[in-house]
Amino acid sequence: MDDVTPFRLRAFLAADLAAADRMMHGAHASSRRGWSKWAAMLSPRFLPILNCRLAYFFYTRRLGVLAKLFSTANFFLFGIEIAVRCPIGPGLFLPHTHGTVIGALRIGANATIYQGVTLGAREVDFAYGASSRPVIGDGVVIGSGAKVIGGLTVGSGARIGANAVVVQSVPSGALAVGVPARIVEKEGRDDHAIF
Repeated sequence: MDDVTPFRLRAFLAADLAAADRMMHGAHASSRRGWSKWAAMLSPRFLPILNCRLAYFFYTRRLGVLAKLFSTANFFLFGIEIAVRCPIGPGLFLPHTHGTVIGALRIGANATIYQGVTLGAREVDFAYGASSRPVIGDGVVIGSGAKVIGGLTVGSGARIGANAVVVQSVPSGALAVGVPARIVEKEGRDDHAIF
């Protein structure tokens, strides 16, 4: 995610809805149109993403109180904590949210993050320092319970296995598993069997 896509709320939400449709109904599912497309935002799988996007929207407009309101709603209603200042590319998919903490420096487009994942600093970092937070590339899949901590990079197309603890950078297209995580596959596959 070297080139950060400029944040546009409506466009990002449309991409998030398309990703959810693709993940839940298959690549060839007919896309929703009109009102039914936007009514899908009421899904418990999508509301946390909507709150996340609104929190970031208000954060970028220096309306911190409103940003924190949506972020706090996510925490209490869906069990997910997402840093309001973390830019996340379009196409985010969160199949389940409970126990998830997202405090990455930034996350690329089309990321899939399962439940119980932690993306953040190795130590307490209220200053949100770039050297202590992970950068997640485009098209990354992070399995249930995985921990990605520290100032590292997870390359585009990489996959992090369930319960892996990633403390070193993961190259693009690789599969990282274990505690501590190690690379077991250099070229990614198009399945989520290990997640």
